[in-house]
Amino acid sequence: MKKLLFAVFALALCLVSCSKQTSKEMLLKKGELSIGVNIAYPPFEYYDADGKTALGFDIDLGKAIAKKLGVNAQIIDVAWEGIFAGLDTNKYDCVISGITITPERQAAYELSNPYVGNGQAIILKKGSSVKIKSPEDLKGLTVGYLTESTSDIFMTKKAEAGLKFKAAEYDDAMNSFADLKNGRCDAVVSDSLVAVDYVSKKDAPFEIVWQGKPEEYIGIAIKKGNTQLLEAVNKALEDLLADGTLKELSIRNFGSDIVSTVN
Repeated sequence: MKKLLFAVFALALCLVSCSKQTSKEMLLKKGELSIGVNIAYPPFEYYDADGKTALGFDIDLGKAIAKKLGVNAQIIDVAWEGIFAGLDTNKYDCVISGITITPERQAAYELSNPYVGNGQAIILKKGSSVKIKSPEDLKGLTVGYLTESTSDIFMTKKAEAGLKFKAAEYDDAMNSFADLKNGRCDAVVSDSLVAVDYVSKKDAPFEIVWQGKPEEYIGIAIKKGNTQLLEAVNKALEDLLADGTLKELSIRNFGSDIVSTVN
């Protein structure tokens, strides 16, 4: 009996110890949620006029999630091309950077429940002689878009379907709009949420001429196997939606509520 009681006690200690260890392993650094972000994608993430202060919906969301988890948020600016590689090699705990949920990403990473829905849009410079009513009207034009993004996937599919255009790929969405403004490309294809932000700015020289239906959803990427952090993040998102924080952040950054009808 004594041996049995000792064995049960030892097992209980082991379970408590393992639980604590798992809790510690949920985050790379105790007391800190490190977040990989490509700060070049307004209104999701961008720098303030000082060039140092990170702003945007995803920045606010990351901080709000960290607060729900009872830890501090560390924002890490990463080039888009290497953002997933950084997650693979434990440079940060998660990626909150307008990450579209796709089957390929679901196979490679843990992806949270969606918090924003999004579609594609075509943007022209105001006063452009180009007439566009649909993506097919991009034929023969120089079209700018963010490389390795859903806009890239969208235009690649159009090309595979026979649409002929000159692709101008950018590693920074802001540069595509700058080139559109300066006449170095005829049109920009962008996420509709990003397009709305650019067009709504005071004295913006752009206009949206076509907007597709929402066909993608945005979530948070976490390293494969870290299901404990995934569950914690999903719970935080549920709480932030329920207490109105997500709606508040949406209105602050997008000018409207784009989150309440997603889940």
